[in-house]
Amino acid sequence: MLCNKKENEFRTKTMLKTVLSMLVLGTVLMTGCGKGEEDTEQESGQRQEALDAAGEAGTAEPIVFKGEDMEGNVVSSSVFSEAKLTMINVWATYCGPCLREMPELGELAGEYDAKEFQLIGIVSDMMDGVEQEEFDMVVELIEQTGASYTHMLLNESLRDAFLTDVTAVPTTFFVDENGVVLDVVVGAMGKDDWKEKIDELLEDL
Repeated sequence: MLCNKKENEFRTKTMLKTVLSMLVLGTVLMTGCGKGEEDTEQESGQRQEALDAAGEAGTAEPIVFKGEDMEGNVVSSSVFSEAKLTMINVWATYCGPCLREMPELGELAGEYDAKEFQLIGIVSDMMDGVEQEEFDMVVELIEQTGASYTHMLLNESLRDAFLTDVTAVPTTFFVDENGVVLDVVVGAMGKDDWKEKIDELLEDL
C-alpha cells in the first residue's frame, strides 16, 4: 500500500519527533505505507497509468514548470538541461516510506557528476506560501533525513506538471535533458535498486 494524498491526518508535528526512530527501525525499506503482497498489482497499474499519462518516452511533450526551492531561488524546467538525467521525487511529510528512503536518496545525489544526474524533491502536501511553522517543519525533516538536494514546495505549476495523475506517494519521475519523462516509479526503493535504475537510464541517454 502507498501513502494516499487523502491521508493527511498523519501530517502532524509528531512526525518530527519520530522520524529518526523510524529511520533506525526501518532497516528494511518498505515500498509503501503498510506494504503488502496484494499491493503489487495496484502499484504496477499506477505506474502504467503514470507512464501512459506522460506518453511514450521520446514523443511526449516536455515538462514545463516554475517554482522556488526552500531557499527562495527560482527553479524552472530549464533545470533539466543541466544534467542528462533528472530524478523528481514526489514525497509528503506524513509519508513514512518517503522519509525512510530520503537518507539514501541524499547519498545518491552526491555520488554522481552533476552534469550526469541530479535530484529534486517536491513536497506534495505543502503549498508554496505555507505558514512559517509548517515551512520550518519541512526544513527540519529535510535536515534530519540528510536529503541535502533541491526541494520545492508545491505550487500550481508543479501540480500541473507532475501531480495531475499522481494518486500516491512516493512517486518518482525520471526526466531527460529535454524535459521528457522517461520512466515513473510508484513506491519507495532501496539505494541499490535506485542506483541500478539510474545507471540503466544513463546508459541509454
